[in-house]
Amino acid sequence: MDIIQLYQDFSINIAPEGHHHYRPGWVNTECPFCISEPGHKGYHLGYEIDANYFVCWRCGWHPISLTIATLLNIPERQVKELVKKYGIIVPSLSKTPVIRVNKIDFKLPYGVEDVLPSHKKYLIKRNFDPEEIIQIWKIKSIGPSGKLKLKDKEINYKHRIFIPFIWNTKMVSFDTRDVTDLHHSKYMACPLENELIPHKEILYGKQEDWKETGILVEGPTDVWRMGTSSCAVSGIKYTSKQVRLLAKIFKRVAVMFDDEPQAKVQANKIVAELKFRGVDAFRVDIEGDPGSMKQEDADYLVKQLIK
Repeated sequence: MDIIQLYQDFSINIAPEGHHHYRPGWVNTECPFCISEPGHKGYHLGYEIDANYFVCWRCGWHPISLTIATLLNIPERQVKELVKKYGIIVPSLSKTPVIRVNKIDFKLPYGVEDVLPSHKKYLIKRNFDPEEIIQIWKIKSIGPSGKLKLKDKEINYKHRIFIPFIWNTKMVSFDTRDVTDLHHSKYMACPLENELIPHKEILYGKQEDWKETGILVEGPTDVWRMGTSSCAVSGIKYTSKQVRLLAKIFKRVAVMFDDEPQAKVQANKIVAELKFRGVDAFRVDIEGDPGSMKQEDADYLVKQLIK
């Protein structure tokens, strides 16, 4: 992306390196939305190069197409084609997603039962309270004979915690977590052809407890740690339908992915997409992953974020 070249071609001044409004990774210029307000002159409008969004330190987030049109004094309908040669992408706002329910016989793996003592020990090892997790999140166990038989295949889910995905009060999918830490796949989700609603089109969590501010994490155990104000997209790879759901449900979202480099990249991307849709989104950095935090530390952080 060459926003600097765009600005140069249209004679738009930017904050030079060393200026007090200069920020690494950003290109700052005067904000056309608040420049005329007394005391608001300066390079307050920032363009985040990697995440592709505009935000003014004074008046907040602004849509890409409207911002460029205002800066260049051109009709907004011309922006998308104009900026192609600069490598700037103008996202399209999509309509509220329609969650489609598959008309199939939803099957659970054989051997789903009440949580086993060995699985409770695993939860205790992870510093979770087993009884609390069972009560709130309705988890179950899959024992040594747990298999899911579908039309053309059989999937082994043995020695796993069964994690139901509830959407609009109905179980529509599930995930599972290996308790032995020996399996190459720690998590094994429900096959797509067996889901009533694909788990990558919804959010994991307790819908009835979500308020205006939400905490977005990667997976179920992160949600268990952060509590019922949080939700998960099931991994760092999210879908556009999940982004639209987040924007519909929350006004403010704290994105708290793991501290791995790729997870941070994905966190930045989803923050940018949520900002584009008018959500007050921001990234929260922690050491490790949310699910491994001490519960008292997680509780304190949630209180700071959910005010």
